[in-house]
Amino acid sequence: MTLPGSGPAPDRAAVRVPRATYRLQLHRGFPFARAQAVLDYLVRLGISDAYLSPIWQATPGSTHGYDVTDHTRVNAELGGLAGLTRLSDALRERQMGLLLDFVPNHMGVGSGKNAYWEDVLEHGQASRYAHFFDIDWEPLKRSLAGKVLLPVLGDLYGRVLERGELKVERLQGEGGDPTGRFGLCYFGRVFPLSPRTLAPLLRRAAELCRLSDESDLRAELNSVALQMDSLPSSSTSPSQEQREDRARETTIIARRLRELGHTSPSVARALDAAVKEMNADPEALDRLIREQNYRLSYWRAASEQINYRRFFDINDLAALRMEDPRVFEWAHSLLLDLVKEGRVTGIRLDHTDGLYDPAGYFQQLQNGAAAALGLTEQSGQPVLYVVAEKILEPGEKLPGGWPIHGTTGYDFLAQLGGAFVDAGSQEELTAMYRRWTGDRQSFGETLHDTKELILRTSLSSELYGLAERLERLAERDLRWRDFTLSTLRTALREVIASFPVYRTYLREDGVREPGDDTKIGHAIRDARLLNRELDESVFDFLHEVLTLNTEHPLTRQAYAEFALRFQQLTGPVTAKGAEDTAFYRYVRLLSLNEVGGDPALYGTPPATFHAQTKARGLAWPHAMLSTSTHDTKRGEDTRARIAVLSEVPQTWAAYLSEWSRLTRPFERYVSPEPEQSARSTLRMPSAADSYALFQTVLGVWPLDGNFEGLEDRLVEYALKSAREAKTHTTWGTPDTEYEELLENLVRGLMGSAAYRRSVEELHARLSPYGAQNSLSGTLIRLTAPGVPDTYQGSEVWNQSLVDPDNRRPVNYGDLSRRLTTIEERFASTPLAVAREVLERYQDGDVKLLVTWAALQARRTFSELFMHGDYAPIEAGKFLMAYSRTYGNETAVIAAPRLSLTLTRERQPWPLGEVWGKRELTLPGAGTWRNVLTGEVFRVRGKKLALAQLFEHFPLALLIREGSGK
Repeated sequence: MTLPGSGPAPDRAAVRVPRATYRLQLHRGFPFARAQAVLDYLVRLGISDAYLSPIWQATPGSTHGYDVTDHTRVNAELGGLAGLTRLSDALRERQMGLLLDFVPNHMGVGSGKNAYWEDVLEHGQASRYAHFFDIDWEPLKRSLAGKVLLPVLGDLYGRVLERGELKVERLQGEGGDPTGRFGLCYFGRVFPLSPRTLAPLLRRAAELCRLSDESDLRAELNSVALQMDSLPSSSTSPSQEQREDRARETTIIARRLRELGHTSPSVARALDAAVKEMNADPEALDRLIREQNYRLSYWRAASEQINYRRFFDINDLAALRMEDPRVFEWAHSLLLDLVKEGRVTGIRLDHTDGLYDPAGYFQQLQNGAAAALGLTEQSGQPVLYVVAEKILEPGEKLPGGWPIHGTTGYDFLAQLGGAFVDAGSQEELTAMYRRWTGDRQSFGETLHDTKELILRTSLSSELYGLAERLERLAERDLRWRDFTLSTLRTALREVIASFPVYRTYLREDGVREPGDDTKIGHAIRDARLLNRELDESVFDFLHEVLTLNTEHPLTRQAYAEFALRFQQLTGPVTAKGAEDTAFYRYVRLLSLNEVGGDPALYGTPPATFHAQTKARGLAWPHAMLSTSTHDTKRGEDTRARIAVLSEVPQTWAAYLSEWSRLTRPFERYVSPEPEQSARSTLRMPSAADSYALFQTVLGVWPLDGNFEGLEDRLVEYALKSAREAKTHTTWGTPDTEYEELLENLVRGLMGSAAYRRSVEELHARLSPYGAQNSLSGTLIRLTAPGVPDTYQGSEVWNQSLVDPDNRRPVNYGDLSRRLTTIEERFASTPLAVAREVLERYQDGDVKLLVTWAALQARRTFSELFMHGDYAPIEAGKFLMAYSRTYGNETAVIAAPRLSLTLTRERQPWPLGEVWGKRELTLPGAGTWRNVLTGEVFRVRGKKLALAQLFEHFPLALLIREGSGK
């Protein structure tokens, strides 16, 4: 495809802003070498920057990379630093950039492969890395003082001990030789043992060396034991020099033991005998375990007692203290080296709301990048392209002072998705949903309940810890000291459950974002109204603390420290309460239940979408624009088809009625109480789960007719959905009976010829309109202000479900061949190609064509799409239209919406006369070329008939000829 060029772009300082990114999910089966092999295809597609999932050393076998075990190493399973270097060189050859996903908030600690975490377990507070992790070494539970709670046992500790499932072992290296170290083994997991606690074991081994000619060996073992005894206690916080000394001494001890065992079979036998004796004596083994710097416990204890901050409620992901400059320097050393070498040109930051001080972190990162790039003078503007994962609630704005380029695009995703929902059907569809499921709650009420549930269960330990901090503050003030821990915990829980956003952004010096106090006041007010039985003064106290409303400097500092910890909890609670619970309970229209969205907002009017897009373009012109990601609950095309249901509520009701009869053989009704068996009241699976399943089946029904694996995918989705909802079954306590019934329902329906015929019938009616939604959304994503991202494989239909379904392999060989065909034929007969791929839309080539053609336009007119003004064009209910203008370059985008309503189902696409006399108002007269079809329109005035514009193809990306000349 060839378009007139716009000349060289002006120099815009050192920041390299991507023109268009493409997300690649790396793992052992798709390493750097495989990514390198698709670069030519990406270049041809029109991509400027490869965007990689986390590349750092992670838990072995990780399929996503977010469980990083070492930020200073490139993942060996992906090809290591050498593989990354080769990929980087290949990108440079193609003048492409590299955007990396970086995880500053947490590390993976569950595999035993995180050397830093293992060192903390071995040495406790005396570890060189104790400052890395957010551990409360002095929790309320006294038995945990100086210890890390590890909820890893499958049963109560005493039972595990009695069954002999915990054993001390002499550890061996990869070659089978002893390492001189000992470990506590629990099935496949090995926990380090503090050297100081092993002295009695070595003395017992010395006693077992009984022969006179072994006296020297006994003395050597006793000498090592004495060296162990001399190590500083790990229950204190020594200086860094003392920590280093302890680490060296530990290494020396291990070396001495290794050499002793290697040179003397008698010592090796004695050590093994001493270990065997201990393992046979539960009391002795328990004494050893009690002396460690960690406490092993039943995994269910985590929700109330865990004393290290986690990523959400995942025990195997421990949070980092990135606010510590030493931790920041360590974690970013390799990343900034790659920036310095020009191998990394941008960063995507994961879960920044979990950080202690996001604004401070962003500035520290930009300062580090400036130093790496040798920029001694900074203008206060970012020197490196950075986008941050941030969920914005409706009406919430990204803090304007952050030195980043915007969010990763969830706000755009939600706003765009809402634009294809018919707001006029809200009342009817809501009534239908309530009749079907019996759910009378609003989404807001559901969310409040699920946030409270999270605070009572999976994140209760975090709430308890925060309440303890608040109690200590209350004790310091005569006005508040009478509050009990229970009262404070209840007040905190209610305020967090009522919090209107993920978090506020107060900083240690008291500086906060505009509106933060208002949000806190909103939460306090709602919590007070919902909990009139609590003494109102407890909410007054909490409001005073969170807003730092005190004149005393030391008290203000203490309040600030608490408030920053509070902010780190509201985000995870909201994420778990909303995305991982409420989104699976309130299932009115699943296309709205997406990361970054609010299911209560039923539809985005075009005027609202334009206003939001224009505002983003002015404030954050280079924010990322996403419609599918590794985190989305459903792929963009799954959502686009489900959205069509908003246009046909009565049709939907009719099919639901039919399907309800087909589900009856797979349902069971039970009584809530045994004595009420005569009156069955509880439906299993629930009506809500069935309602969600019906939407999901319709959303993922294959366009290409390939049903291979679909049933298993739906079963996996249904089980995950039910567990996330936490109503009838959960991840922690699966209800096997309920889950079996749910699986039977899925498999039974998919095996029912009547059900499949019925779904196929509805699918045939709705799929073109869902496809139109997808194509319109694709065109808008690729042309709106911002940096468009294409999630792997989404250049064709993406009818995926929640992870891991959305990380399935992509056949790039097939995509490349299909693109080649489009490129070659489009050069000579563009309109014929456009019409042909539309006619056989089921294979996805029509989406590939739109993606490719729009990205070529972005490449040719890069300044226009990267820096051009955005102006909405009023075009009525059924069309999203706007112009982009930069200098003498102009583009107009026209994308239909609600096409089923427009066509009244009389034709599959909004083409030709269906538009009647409607017209599109262009910015001016001239010759306009639709780059999607090659059509040329010569417009004398400003009006172009939509019937003419959409005569052959239901999308338009018009470039005014003469642009760029």
